[in-house]
Amino acid sequence: MENKKKALGRGLEQLFDSEVLDFSSFESNVLEEVKDKDIVDLPIDEIRPNPYQPRKSFDETALEELAESIKNYGVFTPIIVKKSIKGYDLIAGERRLRASKLAGLTTIPAIIKDFSDQMMREVALLENLQRENLTSIELAWAYQGIIDSLGITQEELAFKIGKSRSSVTNTLGLLRLPDNVQDMVMKNDLSMGHARVLSKIDKENEIEELASKVVEDKMSVRDLEKLTTTENVQKKVPIKRKEPKESQNYTALETTLRETLGTKVNIKDKKIEIHFENTNDLNRILEILNIKIN
Repeated sequence: MENKKKALGRGLEQLFDSEVLDFSSFESNVLEEVKDKDIVDLPIDEIRPNPYQPRKSFDETALEELAESIKNYGVFTPIIVKKSIKGYDLIAGERRLRASKLAGLTTIPAIIKDFSDQMMREVALLENLQRENLTSIELAWAYQGIIDSLGITQEELAFKIGKSRSSVTNTLGLLRLPDNVQDMVMKNDLSMGHARVLSKIDKENEIEELASKVVEDKMSVRDLEKLTTTENVQKKVPIKRKEPKESQNYTALETTLRETLGTKVNIKDKKIEIHFENTNDLNRILEILNIKIN
């Protein structure tokens, strides 16, 4: 039994060390290691959802379809759990667990594994990267979780998941949005395009006001871009006096830097001020600037 645990641990490490992150290969490895006697039926009401699950919402229609399939044919693939002080903690298979509840099942086939909390978190993050219909905010939290867990850069993550660096950077930038605006994205009231435009605005109250306006007026992403550009120009360009040519160049440079770095930038007195929210935000900016700190 001890050898199996060690083998599974090595398999998980190899999965994260590999060039491409693939949750399906992890689940397949677990299933290959177990025998029929290792699959047990557990009471559903004793299984707690994975606390590290970044996904907050599930497609109800898809769950109902899966529940109907389970009613007719049962659960084909066992869920994976770990024993906890009271009952069990889910490691992988939340859709199957939720659908089984909808189907009226009282037990579900499961494989019990001895995972650490860190391994539970990593598996939950990986599982969600493979899901369809993951909201952009959930994806951003999943990206950030893997970066924090593995201690890798945005560029390394982009390579591992087969995405462009800019795509990963833009997605992570959504985490700077106020919580209520993130909720609007989660509910699909705002698209990824809307959220990306809003994430480049400095002030939270302005973001919230514009987000509400987008929903109320059913604005397109292009309309929002025009509105934010117009408002920025009105705020930055004095009406009654003409800026010196050098100052105008600085204004253009500020705009370019702000859009590139995704944060507030000020240039004055021959100094450049770059604002950041927290350590993660600072590391993101340093990475864009290709600055490495040992």
